[in-house]
Amino acid sequence: MPTFALPPLADLLASACVVQLPMKQRFRGITSREILLFEGPAGWAEWSPFLEYEDAEAAVWLAAAIEYSQTEYRAVTDGGTLRRSSVAVNATLPAVSAENVAAALEPFGRFETVKIKVAEAGQTMQDDLDRIFAVVRHYPDAKIRLDANGGYSVDQAVAMANAMVEAGVRLDYFEQPVKTIAELAEVRIKANRVGVRVAADESVRKVSDPLAVALAGAADLLVIKAAPLGGVGRASEIVAEAGLPAVVSSALESSVGISMGVHLAASLPEPIFDSGLATVALFEKDVTAEPLVAKDGRLPVRRVTPDANRLVELAASPERTAWWLARLERCYALL
Repeated sequence: MPTFALPPLADLLASACVVQLPMKQRFRGITSREILLFEGPAGWAEWSPFLEYEDAEAAVWLAAAIEYSQTEYRAVTDGGTLRRSSVAVNATLPAVSAENVAAALEPFGRFETVKIKVAEAGQTMQDDLDRIFAVVRHYPDAKIRLDANGGYSVDQAVAMANAMVEAGVRLDYFEQPVKTIAELAEVRIKANRVGVRVAADESVRKVSDPLAVALAGAADLLVIKAAPLGGVGRASEIVAEAGLPAVVSSALESSVGISMGVHLAASLPEPIFDSGLATVALFEKDVTAEPLVAKDGRLPVRRVTPDANRLVELAASPERTAWWLARLERCYALL
């Protein structure tokens, strides 16, 4: 799997720290995020596959983290891959009630694009519409992205696309409206008829062949995440092979993990979309005193070093730490 020399497991364990980051509100069904950090020759990296992921999938995230910890990234002018020194980012809105929209988006500061979570379990399409229209009222100039995480049926997704057009919502694209690639292709045909673009996320990072979406003509663009695709290098290759525009997004990481995504976004050729990498704003606390929080809608391309005191403050329990270290050993054995 890796295209680099694996460091000894002992080297990873020597610097490994497991922390738990509290969130400002429930997001993706969780209220806190557990992550493991370790230091390599080029700097710190984050390994944070979600708790429910099997070892084979989590091992891909580990390969990405190891690659990042060992790689020095340079500008194109210096023989490297970095094409820009900062990247534009969107705000991300969890599935909050309409009356809480302004408060939930306030931590993001200035932005030109907002991604709205829809199709949350236990909510209705009317809840989604109320949230969307509240964003439009508060931020009339913002471009809107919808992210359903595969939660809609084909009929619901098409109905939502039509509702956006009929309401005059400035929709940038509709992300992963349905689960399967076949469903995505069907929705894309119908959504394109009314001028709505469809983006693939889970259908790229949670299938055995990440290029299957492009081959099936199931999306207008790809939403990619560095860690689930095996790292900056492999994710860049997938974008090039797919031949579709790409948006780099977060996997809900700390600033250390976000820094890897920022390096990926800075490496992609034009056209470059606003990236979904401003999600540190969703956390109550971060592992560094200088978090990667957007300023004027942009994030700088830089590495992040955790603060020793914060690693102590945010440390996971001994039981959770032992769980992560055992998981690290199992996944390392798969590389």
